[in-house]
Amino acid sequence: MRVLIAEDSVLLREGLAKLLEMNGLAVSAAVGDAEALLDSVAQDPPDLAVIDVRMPPEMTDDGLRAALQIRREQPGVAIVVLSQSVEERYANELLATGTERVGYLLKDRVADVQEFVDAVRRVAGGGTALDPEVVSQLLLRRRSPIELLSPREREVLEVMAQGRSNAGIAAALTISESAVAKHINAIFTKLDITGGEEDHRRVLAVLRYLGAQDSTDPTSGGGRR
Repeated sequence: MRVLIAEDSVLLREGLAKLLEMNGLAVSAAVGDAEALLDSVAQDPPDLAVIDVRMPPEMTDDGLRAALQIRREQPGVAIVVLSQSVEERYANELLATGTERVGYLLKDRVADVQEFVDAVRRVAGGGTALDPEVVSQLLLRRRSPIELLSPREREVLEVMAQGRSNAGIAAALTISESAVAKHINAIFTKLDITGGEEDHRRVLAVLRYLGAQDSTDPTSGGGRR
């Protein structure tokens, strides 16, 4: 797997490159601004791009805007966005482009090397990786839907958003896999998410809370606005 790193901090950029290479991933390019990122992807598309939200030239949301452009123009490139803090708008904009091959992680998560590498591999493989702190804060800001679920169901949903399997959720919450399956079915029922493949419904459950696909979710009953 070939990974492109877009990060304006030289130390973090080099650190990410070494971290990924030590775990068997090839770094195809490492750039420090949004323009260089777009040029690199256009000339030599990687399998996955790790992108800082705030980058030159404007140091606002240049990295995110570049990531959204890549999603439109190079949908085969998986995207993992790194953010210093939880930004609800950024997460929603990124997830609104689709739920496959996308991740939104806090930079602090890089400190847990194995968890970060696992997230990168999961996204490159077609999955979704949302930082648990991102999910937790976004859920708390949307109180009305949360009230539909029990405390344990909310915990299951938060861990589910990290891309964990039923076994992974069970291990994280110290409950049985059968209990996890029961809670997930309850989540689907309470959110009125029916039909389709299991993986698709799991992502829809998370997005229903984040509010990222209210206008395009075919199960919402409203269709495209």
